[in-house]
Amino acid sequence: MEGYDSRRFRMSKNEIVREVAMGVRLLQQSFDAFDEAAATALKLNRTDLRALDLLLSDDDALSAGELSAALKLSPAATTTVIDRLERAGLAGRIQDPHNRRRVLVAATEAARKVERDIYLPVGVAGAEALAGYTIEQLATILDFLRVARQVQDEQATRVRASRYQSDHA
Repeated sequence: MEGYDSRRFRMSKNEIVREVAMGVRLLQQSFDAFDEAAATALKLNRTDLRALDLLLSDDDALSAGELSAALKLSPAATTTVIDRLERAGLAGRIQDPHNRRRVLVAATEAARKVERDIYLPVGVAGAEALAGYTIEQLATILDFLRVARQVQDEQATRVRASRYQSDHA
């Protein structure tokens, strides 16, 4: 496997854990840089980009309430996000076919083009990079990603519930 460094396998477990932690931190920074580049290219802010990602991640339209809950925004703030995405031509309000009083938000064809032009190449490049790993290595990576996400979710909950947050508001 390209990138293999035998020196790393002579390190102690604690040293490897520190290297992994630093690697995750650098990976997060690269995700942030990509998101910032995408937001800038699309003339959106990061919250709008997160909303667009949610709309693109499902073929089904979302209600404003579902979008609000997923973004952890107030209904008024969510309406503002939807309005901006609508003005950008990336989302549209549609009537729920099962409930005439309910309005849904859906990604537009322009948003699907953004998905193809900006995000699909990332997926292709990622798949190509992962192709060099064995099934066992991929299973380990997948397990790591599940554990890492669980840890991050738990820590986000901890910070939201902490006294620190209210002391520095």
